[in-house]
Amino acid sequence: MSATQPGGTQPAGPVQPARPKVTEREARQVAEAAREQGWQRPSFAKELFLGRFRLDLIHPHPLPADEDVRRGEAFLARLREFCETSVDGARIEREAKIPDETVRGLKELGALGMKIDPKYGGLGLTQVYYNKALALVGSVSPAIGALLSAHQSIGVPQPLKMFGTQEQKDAYLPRCATTAISAFLLTEPDVGSDPARLATTAVPDGEDAYVLDGVKLWTTNGVVADLLVVMARVKSENHRGGITAFVVEADSPGITVEHRNAFMGLRGLENGVTRFHRVRVPAAQRIGAEGAGLKIALTTLNTGRLSLPAMCVGAGKWCLKIAREWSGVREQWGRPVARHEAVGVKISFIAATTFALEAVVDLASQMADEDRNDIRIEAALAKLYGSEMACLMADELVQIRGGRGFETAESLAARGERAVPAEQMLRDLRINRIFEGSTEIMHLLIAREAVDAHLSVAGDLIDPDKQLGDKAKAGARAAGFYARWLPQLATGAGQVPGTYRAFRPAGHPDLATHLRYVERGSRRLARSTFYAMSRWQGRMETKQAFLGRIVDIGAELFAMSAACVRAEHLRAAGEHGREAYQLADAFCRQSRLRVEELFGRLWENTDDVDGKVVAGVLSGTYTWLEEGILDPSGDGPWIADAAPGPSTRENVHRPLR
Repeated sequence: MSATQPGGTQPAGPVQPARPKVTEREARQVAEAAREQGWQRPSFAKELFLGRFRLDLIHPHPLPADEDVRRGEAFLARLREFCETSVDGARIEREAKIPDETVRGLKELGALGMKIDPKYGGLGLTQVYYNKALALVGSVSPAIGALLSAHQSIGVPQPLKMFGTQEQKDAYLPRCATTAISAFLLTEPDVGSDPARLATTAVPDGEDAYVLDGVKLWTTNGVVADLLVVMARVKSENHRGGITAFVVEADSPGITVEHRNAFMGLRGLENGVTRFHRVRVPAAQRIGAEGAGLKIALTTLNTGRLSLPAMCVGAGKWCLKIAREWSGVREQWGRPVARHEAVGVKISFIAATTFALEAVVDLASQMADEDRNDIRIEAALAKLYGSEMACLMADELVQIRGGRGFETAESLAARGERAVPAEQMLRDLRINRIFEGSTEIMHLLIAREAVDAHLSVAGDLIDPDKQLGDKAKAGARAAGFYARWLPQLATGAGQVPGTYRAFRPAGHPDLATHLRYVERGSRRLARSTFYAMSRWQGRMETKQAFLGRIVDIGAELFAMSAACVRAEHLRAAGEHGREAYQLADAFCRQSRLRVEELFGRLWENTDDVDGKVVAGVLSGTYTWLEEGILDPSGDGPWIADAAPGPSTRENVHRPLR
């Protein structure tokens, strides 16, 4: 790929390797086949998008077992001591590397096996305490949080736990719990969220092995990993084929880590480019069936995605601490800056949002531990909402700190002030809006799940490839479904003043009014979705801006629900109940303003004119607007050559023993 110059000529550049030719429809079919089909268990968020506010699914707040609490708190105490005495976050930032002795200490502590069953040598922590541990260690060094999360949330342990054979679990889980760091390899130089174009191949070699060839990009932990989960396309006339998952030893002949990537944040991240050239992998190391790789990856991420918002909770707590301490001592015009409303509203936003985000993560995590509900949408909403709000909180902290927020911690210390890494926090958090599904992809993923009920009954009506007979049957199904469903959206508990009275105890802010708003908002959201499907039908999938707003409204309603339920739980338990109610009330009031704006922008927006501008930009209509600058970018192709073949670079793989 090469850039078009203002004059319209194409500069010469390297020819890119051929990629699998995939139509838009074929790409959708691959993604659809990888989805978890059906809903065997209830889902609070799914019901919310359908206009049904099922408070009973989240209230009373689910609680962990006493033994889980004891084991989790004991580990958190050991981890806190280790972080205080053996982790130097400033050094990791300065040297762009986690010291080997720090990694060894984490291994000895058992941090590699937090989620692995004790029978395999792990700690057996619940999702709740695993997330608390990530929030704690991530507050000291986000790079360590990323290392541990990538290893356990998407690396070898989780897919083996869910889909591995007993032989695979016996062989690899004890290693992952104690010594072996793992990585997940899906992305390629020209393949991100469109796996239908995956080019890494796995060619069967007899009945007992496969041979892997290809290049993987952005392999978090890949530089130091001992074990890899690799997604490759099986190619053989005599095999089922399709994208398939493999456990691969990182030191296998033919594997070369060609480059360690450097980023604007997370500078200690061991992320690289890995090339496979005729790498022989025993068939016994295949996870699941051929063609099941994407389904395995997506199912793994149902809970794996909770690790990122967990670390965002830790970031919010740190932002609140620094904002409180700094704005209380920094004076302007005769009083602390916190007492000036312009700064105070920022502090209130950080405090209220941190409370709500912790409520979302804890609720979704406990639901994952109980395994009573399907949390695929809840986990995705937590990731989406957490990554977006954490960036906003960090940005507000930088603004509160002013020039000191923009200055590095090292520079602050050098001139005699407290080394507060606010600008580093902002840089480190930015990747979370891209990691494990960008915000834009999360919008589409959640939207697809949110409209699943509609597509189940009316999908054939808007499918241009379906025959008239199929459309007639779909029409009959749809008529029956909507005859029952639509009347339910007219009225509900949110219109009854006395509803949810348990959330308005004497002497506390009234949270019942916010829950009634959520109930009304849920029905309004469902009506909006139905109207959009009726209006755009088969073109609905192209209305990505609209779908993004639908999802963002759902995220806010979910967060409001979680915040209210958490506040009532803390009040009933005698743990800062009054303060929790205040924070939940503040958050809901802030959230309701955002929701109303989003509802307004569903139908009053600039989407159409934006599309025209984009067409003009791509056609070169506005290249005159780019005049008067110099482009400091270097030469080279936009996307690196990923043609298969032997490596010509030094292997920078450095396993940590």
